[in-house]
Formats: sequence, C-alpha cells, structure tokens
Amino acid sequence: MGAGMARNLLAAGHDVAVYNRSRDKAEPLTKDGARLADSPGDVCRGAEAVLTMLADDAAVEQVVFGERGIASSLAQSAIHISCSTISTALARKLTSEHATRGQGYLSVPVFGRPEAAESKKLLVVAAGNAEWIERCNPLFEAMGRQTFIVGAEPWQANATKVCGNFMIASMLEAFAEAFATLRKAGVAPHSFLEIMNALFASPVYAGYGRLIADGKFEPVGFALRLGLKDVRLALQTAEECSAPMPFASVIHDQLVNAMAHGQAEQDWASLAKVAARNAGL
Repeated sequence: MGAGMARNLLAAGHDVAVYNRSRDKAEPLTKDGARLADSPGDVCRGAEAVLTMLADDAAVEQVVFGERGIASSLAQSAIHISCSTISTALARKLTSEHATRGQGYLSVPVFGRPEAAESKKLLVVAAGNAEWIERCNPLFEAMGRQTFIVGAEPWQANATKVCGNFMIASMLEAFAEAFATLRKAGVAPHSFLEIMNALFASPVYAGYGRLIADGKFEPVGFALRLGLKDVRLALQTAEECSAPMPFASVIHDQLVNAMAHGQAEQDWASLAKVAARNAGL
C-alpha cells in the first residue's frame, strides 16, 4: 500500500523520502526519485509532512516513539499523517503526544487494496484540524480519487475506517454463506456473482465476489490476520461508544476459525473457506 501511495506522490511532483523496516521493500522507490532514509527520524529531515502506513498499533508506536522515531525528529508545525488502520485509543495518544511537541497530527486512513493504491483510486478518509487538512489536501489528491472529511477529532477517522472494514468483512461472510449454499444446490457461483453484480453494481462486490467464486486467495491484497485485527478494533470502538455490534462478534469468531485453520497469511476473502467447511464442501 505504502509503495503505491509514495509513487503517486512522486508522480505529482512532491519530494519524497521513504523508509521501511524491511529496507528491500523501499529500495525500488529510488528508481522513481525517492530518497531512501535509514530511519523514521531521517524521513523527517526537512519534511513538512510525514505519512505512515503500517500494519497495526504496535508498528506505529515503534516508528513514532522508538529510537530515532518520528515524534523526536519531526519539526514543529510539521504534520504526521497516519494512514494506518489503528485503534481510536492510539489515535488519541498520537494527537496528544504530537501536540505537546508543537507538531500536527491527522488520522487519514484509506480504503482500497494495493492495486487501488498504485492506480490512485484510494478513498481517503480524513479527520482533524481543518486548516491542517486543507494544507495537506494536495497530498490526498495525489494518492486517491476522493477525500472525505469526517470530523474535527483525528480518532473519528479511525472509527470510520474500522466500521468500513467491518462492512467489507460482513460482505465477505454473506458471499461465503451464499456461495456455500448455492454450491450444494448445484448453482454455479459465477452465475450468482453475475446477478449480484447487476443488483449491486459495486466494484467491491465484483472484486471480492470474484476472488471467492474463483477460490483464489493469493496473491494477498489484505491478509486475513489484519482483517481480524480490524474487526477487533471495530468491537473496541463500539464498546467505547456503548453501541452493540452483535454481527461484528459473529464475524470475529469466523475469522478466528479461519486463523485456527492456518489462513492467517491468506487474503481475507479466504473467510469463505469457513462457510465451505461448515457446509461439508
């Protein structure tokens, strides 16, 4: 995800420094004009804004608060833009910690798979100080096809993202159960998918439905273990807000089932295997 976003920033004419904890993943971006940094702090050198796209809370905390991290290196008035899917609690911590250092912070998670990042088709969800969002808008326009502003508090964007990922996970479960039933009924999954595409006319339904109908869960666009993490975050957010999400609990258990069957590193569309196993397929 981060590589595609960085390439689009470069293509838009921005000066970009890149860092990845696995250096070999960042090196190809030098061919597109990026400067290869040797630490998160080095990325901050001369930067007006620093974007992070990381797997989970632990990775973000390490990069931001660790040795030679972003918090200790980012200039005052510069802005940390977190595009990661993280907890609302961590978003509030980042907001507070950056503020004590005179730095800006925005939560700006995105919707889309790696191919959407490469083709500048991400949906960008921003929350935080309105002036900072306006200042960073050229970055958002370089990375995505549309930007949505959902609140004045950064954590509100994180709540939006985890609820959005819950919606996608729910769609995966619905497809999984429907396909399992139809296979046992002798109906071709691709025929059903064609009908659903005509009914919903959604690229998300079309893309994920095809993966499930084909039973093709590699290469991985989004690992199942990360999907489980995001549903957990949705449940945490729901608890914070005293808003029951009973179906999210069902999806959580289905994802745990998939994990128990060794699907952690498969695409999260492989959630379909759970319904298939339950149906005796």
